[in-house]
Amino acid sequence: MLRARKAAALSQSRWLRWAFSKRKSSSSSDSEFLHRSIVPTMHYQKSLPRLPIPKLEDTIRRYLAAQQPLLDEQQFRETEKVAQDFLAGEGKRLHQELVAQDKKNKHTSYISGPWFDMYLSAREPLVLNFNPFMSLAPDPESERNEQLARAANLTCSAVRFLKTLRAGLLEPEVYHLERSRARSDAFKKLVRWAPASLAWYASFAAGAFPLDMSQYFRLFNSTRVPRAGRDELVTEPDGRHLLVMRKGHMYVFDVLDRDGNAVAPARVRDNLSWILSDETPAPAFPPGALTTENRDVWAGLREKLLAAGNEETLRAVDGAVFCLCLDDVELPDAVRASHNMLHGDGVNRWFDKSLSVIVARDGHAAINFEHSWGDGVAVLRFLNEIFSDSTRRPAVAPGSPGAGGPTPDARRLSFRLDDELREGVVRAKAAFDAAVAGLTIDAMQFTDGGKERVKKSKLSPDAVAQLAFQMAFLRQYGVTPATYESCSTAAFKHGRTETIRPASVFTRRCAEAFVRPDRHRAAPELMEMLRLCSEHHGRLTKEAAMGQGFDRHLFALRHLSASTHAFYADPAYAAINHNVLSTSTLSSPAVGLGGFAPVVADGLGVGYNVHDDWIGCNVSGYPARDVSEFLRCVRLSLEDIFAVLDGKDLAR
Repeated sequence: MLRARKAAALSQSRWLRWAFSKRKSSSSSDSEFLHRSIVPTMHYQKSLPRLPIPKLEDTIRRYLAAQQPLLDEQQFRETEKVAQDFLAGEGKRLHQELVAQDKKNKHTSYISGPWFDMYLSAREPLVLNFNPFMSLAPDPESERNEQLARAANLTCSAVRFLKTLRAGLLEPEVYHLERSRARSDAFKKLVRWAPASLAWYASFAAGAFPLDMSQYFRLFNSTRVPRAGRDELVTEPDGRHLLVMRKGHMYVFDVLDRDGNAVAPARVRDNLSWILSDETPAPAFPPGALTTENRDVWAGLREKLLAAGNEETLRAVDGAVFCLCLDDVELPDAVRASHNMLHGDGVNRWFDKSLSVIVARDGHAAINFEHSWGDGVAVLRFLNEIFSDSTRRPAVAPGSPGAGGPTPDARRLSFRLDDELREGVVRAKAAFDAAVAGLTIDAMQFTDGGKERVKKSKLSPDAVAQLAFQMAFLRQYGVTPATYESCSTAAFKHGRTETIRPASVFTRRCAEAFVRPDRHRAAPELMEMLRLCSEHHGRLTKEAAMGQGFDRHLFALRHLSASTHAFYADPAYAAINHNVLSTSTLSSPAVGLGGFAPVVADGLGVGYNVHDDWIGCNVSGYPARDVSEFLRCVRLSLEDIFAVLDGKDLAR
C-alpha cells in the first residue's frame, strides 16, 4: 500500500514538473485556453485539510444505525454484540495502527492507498462492473449535432481544457456557499498572492471550500494497464496524439504540435473527416474487445501482444491524449443511448483509457471513464467545461471547408495477431455479448414536480428521491434493501468518496406508512414522517461529505487486518455491503443522463437527477430484478409523496 501511495505521488510530481516546463515554453494564444484563472489551478492544493479518520466509537454507532432497518430484532442483537466486541478489542488495535500510519503519510489520505488497491486488484472486466458514463446534453444549435462537427468541436474544447489545466490557468475547483466573497476578482487577486500553505484558510474564511484536484492529471494521456494480480495506472504526458476508434479500427493523429500548441481546428476536422470516410471493412478480430476481458486474462493476452511485435502500437494507444469513439449508430431514446454509452458493441472502445469521448452518428455524445484513477468530480468538471466551450465558441461549423493543403495525417493502427490472440479476441467478444445480453436498462421522467416544489415544503430534494426508491423497492419486493449513495470527499486532500446509507429506521417507517397503510393516513402525519426522513438524510449527507461516514473507515481497517475478525465475518456485514440499490446523482445542465450497471447480480443501478420541475431516473438491472416494474413503483411513490406535499391525505 505504501508503494502504491509513493508511486502515485511520484507520478503526479513528474507530471507537474513536465506541465510547468511546458507552461514556461508555450507560446499559445488565449484562443487555445478555456480561460485564464486569476488563482493558479493548484494554488489551494498544498493547504487542503486532510481527510479525518472518524472516532471508532462513532463509526460503530453509525454502522449499527445503518444495520437497524435491514435486520430483525434477533439479528440486530447478534450484530450489535459482534460490533461492540470489535470496538473493545481488535478494532481498537487496528484503529490505532491506522492512525499511526496516517500520521506518517501526511501527503495523502488514509483511504487513497487502499482504494487504489481495491480498484486495481479487482479482476472483473471493467465494462459493466466499473466504468460508468455521463451523457452530454445536445448542442443548442441543432446543425452542430452532426457527427463530424460535434466530434471536432468536443475534441478542440478538450484540448483547450488540457492546455488550460497544464498551464495552471484552469479555475480551481471550489464549492461556494451563497453570496460568497470568494467569487469576486478582488478576493481572487488577494488569494493569488497568499502563500500556498495558507490559501485554503483564506478561501474558507470567505465561505468557499476549495476541492482536491489531485486526480485531474489522470484525465489525459493515461490508461489502466492490465497486470497479473494488480493493474497499473500509466500516464505519458509527452503524448501529443488523439486515439480515434471507428468500426473497431484504431487511428491516431496529433492534436498538439511539437511546441505544445493546439493543432488548427480545421486540421482536426480534416483528420476526423478522413476517418469517417474510411471504407475499410471492420476488422475480423478487433483488438478493443480484449479490454472487456477478465483482467488476469487480458494481462496474459497483452503480454502476448507485446511478444508478437505490438509494443509501439500499444504505446500509441496508452499514451494518447484521450480516446474518441465515433459510433455508426443513431440513438433516438434514453434506453438505446444508455446501452451504447455504457458498453456499446464491445469493439469500438478501449475501456482501459482513463477517458473516452463517444459521439454517435446523430451527435449524441457521452463520456465513458475508467474509475480507478478518479471520481465524478473531475470528470463532471471536464464535461461541463467542454460542453460550455464547444457550444459557446465552436471551433468548427458544420459543412465548413477543411484546412486544405497536405493529406490528413491520421493513420490507422495495425495490430499483429497470431492464432492465439485471434482466439482471445473471439472469446472476449463472446463473453462480452453474453454479459450485456442479460442487462436491462429503462428510464423514467416524473414531470409532476421537482426541486422547487420539494424545497417549498422545506424538504431535501435528494432525500425525497432516495425515499421514493425505498418506497418503490418495498412496494415491489416487500423488504428494505441495502442501499448505497455515493458522496464525494473532495473537500479533503486526496479524498475519494464516502457512502451515504439512505435506508434508515426513518425511511422504513415512512415507506411502510405510504405503501402499507393499515388505516387512513392524514397528510400532516405523513408530512412529519417526510420531515424526519429529510432531516436524517441531511445529517448523513453532511457527515459523509465531511469524512464522517463509516464505510471507508471500516474498509481501511479491514485492509490492515491480517486475519478476518468475527466483525467482518458477520453475515450482516456482508449483507449491508451487498448493495442491492446502488445510486448516484449528478446535477448539471450539461448532463443529459448518466448511468452504470448494478454492482451485484441481484441489484439495481440507479442514476437519477432532481431538476427544478421534474425528476429523472435511469435504471439498470440483470434478470433477477424487473427494472420496468421498479420504475413504475418509483413513479407511484413520487405521486404519493407529491400528493402529500399538496396537503392531500393518503387513502387506500
